[in-house]
Amino acid sequence: MNIIKVTTPKELEHAYHIRTVVFIEEQQVPYEEEMDGLDEEAIHFIVYDDLTPVAASRLRFVDNYGKLERICVLKEYRGKSIGKHLIQAMEEVILDHGYQQAKLNGQIHAEKFYQGLGYKTVSDEFMDAGIPHVMMVKQLTLHD
Repeated sequence: MNIIKVTTPKELEHAYHIRTVVFIEEQQVPYEEEMDGLDEEAIHFIVYDDLTPVAASRLRFVDNYGKLERICVLKEYRGKSIGKHLIQAMEEVILDHGYQQAKLNGQIHAEKFYQGLGYKTVSDEFMDAGIPHVMMVKQLTLHD
């Protein structure tokens, strides 16, 4: 597996494709909600299995947080720790940009997954794109 920050239009196209498959097709998120106009201000990530794109995410800096968003892994690649490694890569970029807090709005079904990575739930359940979510935060520490 190779996790990279998107730098080319082709890589961004791959990231959008993964998001379309997972969020729009699989989870029935409306296109207008998924493609929310915030992509231009984000750092995008893509995970490749050899040359096949299998996971994607985006990172934005909001207030004093690195905000992890649009984290998705193709169904056939779930359960292989790809999401964990993707989040760790995103956290490194947050630290590289001088931020020490990460935040995400996680789908309820993934709450335990994020808790296992050190995220703490800080909100009640709320609906986003018709899917129950919670806000979660994590204090990041610099690595030597």
